[in-house]
Amino acid sequence: MSPDLRRQARERREYLQRRAREQQQQRQRERKESLRRALDENRLLPTELRREALALQKELEFDFQAPGGTGDSQDDEYRWAGLEPPKVMVTTSRDPSARLRLFAKELCLLLPGARRMNRGRAELGALVAACRAAGVTDLLVLHETRGRPDGLTVSHLPHGPTAHFTLSGAVLRQEVGGLGGAPLAAPHLLLLRLDSTLGKRVGTILKHLFPVPRPDSRRVVTFANEDDVILVRNHVYRRRGRTVELEEVGPRFQLRPYLIRLGTLEQGDAADVEWRWHPYTATAPKRRLLSAT
Repeated sequence: MSPDLRRQARERREYLQRRAREQQQQRQRERKESLRRALDENRLLPTELRREALALQKELEFDFQAPGGTGDSQDDEYRWAGLEPPKVMVTTSRDPSARLRLFAKELCLLLPGARRMNRGRAELGALVAACRAAGVTDLLVLHETRGRPDGLTVSHLPHGPTAHFTLSGAVLRQEVGGLGGAPLAAPHLLLLRLDSTLGKRVGTILKHLFPVPRPDSRRVVTFANEDDVILVRNHVYRRRGRTVELEEVGPRFQLRPYLIRLGTLEQGDAADVEWRWHPYTATAPKRRLLSAT
């Protein structure tokens, strides 16, 4: 085994160990919180806590919340984000149509510094291995049905997560109309109504596809949540005296997450599922997953 493969295997083992330890600590915190609520409300202890109630109560006396909060594996995945610009690679499913190839090209214009790679006959394992060797931080794979882009997979390297989105309403730049040259500056980001736990997680995955913008950048990319559908818009603005002119430059599309796995793309079903959309439950039409209200 080469040194690079041994290093990747070691980093993956360390990451999984940290995650297992964090899950155990999270379960312990939940038991303590359940005990604290029972004591504060002067009600019977939950059955599963009665044997360890005394030990948990002793631990509660020494518990305190750190001023900076507690870090977890989700923070660890993006711990180097912002220090260097992300290296994003965009590719497609096999035998893409002309429209999907054009949409992949325009997605590279939306993401500053992104590069497009022809898929050819490459397997997912070889694709991810090549991206790791090249220092790619995120791999984006576009999918289509009958020439219509309908899926986007975002895999963060080297350890994950991998988010799967349904893509709809794709409008290319020339279809928006009235456009000049494509703006290449790093944009300011607006994440609107992504304030639930899942919404913040999805927002973290999306925002780290972009480099840190300069303060004088005149470009804005918006991710706006509307009924659990994320509207993606790309604008430039100009100041005219006291007014601001906003112009959409495209492309325009919508995203809806349906699966988040903790591993990378080539691991497939072997990776742990962090979240999955369940549309056929009784409360599915009433829930708002990406926003807190």
